[in-house]
Amino acid sequence: MIAVLPGTDPSDKRILLVCGHYDSRVTDVMNVKDFAPGANDDASGVAGVLEMARVMSKSRFSSTIMFVAMVGEEQGLYGAANLAKRAKEEGWDIHLVMNNDMIGNSYGMETDIKNNTMVRVFSEGVPSAETKDEATLRQSIGAENDGMARQASRYIKEVGERYVDNLTVKLVYRRDRFLRGGDHTPFSLQGFTAVRITEMNEDFNRQHQDVRTENGFKYGDLPEYVDYGYLQRITRMNLSVLSNLALSPREPENVIMLTSALTNKTTLKWGAPKGKLPSGYYVLIRETTSPVWEKKIFVNDTSAIIPYSKDNYFLEYNLQIQMGMKALLLYRNRADKENGGPKPPSLTIN
Repeated sequence: MIAVLPGTDPSDKRILLVCGHYDSRVTDVMNVKDFAPGANDDASGVAGVLEMARVMSKSRFSSTIMFVAMVGEEQGLYGAANLAKRAKEEGWDIHLVMNNDMIGNSYGMETDIKNNTMVRVFSEGVPSAETKDEATLRQSIGAENDGMARQASRYIKEVGERYVDNLTVKLVYRRDRFLRGGDHTPFSLQGFTAVRITEMNEDFNRQHQDVRTENGFKYGDLPEYVDYGYLQRITRMNLSVLSNLALSPREPENVIMLTSALTNKTTLKWGAPKGKLPSGYYVLIRETTSPVWEKKIFVNDTSAIIPYSKDNYFLEYNLQIQMGMKALLLYRNRADKENGGPKPPSLTIN
């Protein structure tokens, strides 16, 4: 099931996709008869996607947002594989896939840890669809930890922690957990930027289990074991990231780092993005061993000479976008006054 919130800028072809999967299972994956509530795996993800569609459909965004409830995940990622293949064949300009799979449990089996303030974001480092030329470039600059999914996870952490109270986004530098998979993987294999968002702690007594009681203990993925406050917090994180990205200008073009001279400074050049222009740009800097960006330098031109050696640091650009949920409210109020009232785009269902 796909709900599409069309972007307001016809020239902006970017698509942001957020998803969960609505199929569930019991212990035997081939058992289609017994009760399989799947409250956390993955009705929690679908509930988050539905709530985001409800809230965001009342506002306007430059980019198109797709809210998707996948099918066939438990049988082998069939729904996601079909949609990713279609997106590739039809040339969809998907900039990010955020797969929410199990975002409603805050209890860790065996460790006995209960924590509703942390969430994991899994991301691959080396892109699955990397070409030979891209591999050569990556190896030459040491960018094994800087694939698009890895960069997206850093952005999710920065924005999610900025807008959601009492939330720590834990970056996990793997495509997914051991022995498991998710609907983001087929998109990664097709060359799209995709990450998995999932709970910090897992209770395996509530996953892929026949609903039953043994020795006084009740097994099964039932609604009474979902932490709804935790689910709400992670949904807010998703919404803040989608809002920032969907309201943002497009990326600068032809970004170049000059390497023709021996110098302890770094010279960067780029072209202004198409469409709406940003108020400026951030150059992001981090140590090569750091998992996250450590410093920002603001510039309002399309070139910059940074007093940091390119040999010792990783540098990246970022649009200066002071947007988010607070700015979104201001944006809506301003648009309402200018246009005589809110006129949100229609939410279409496919």
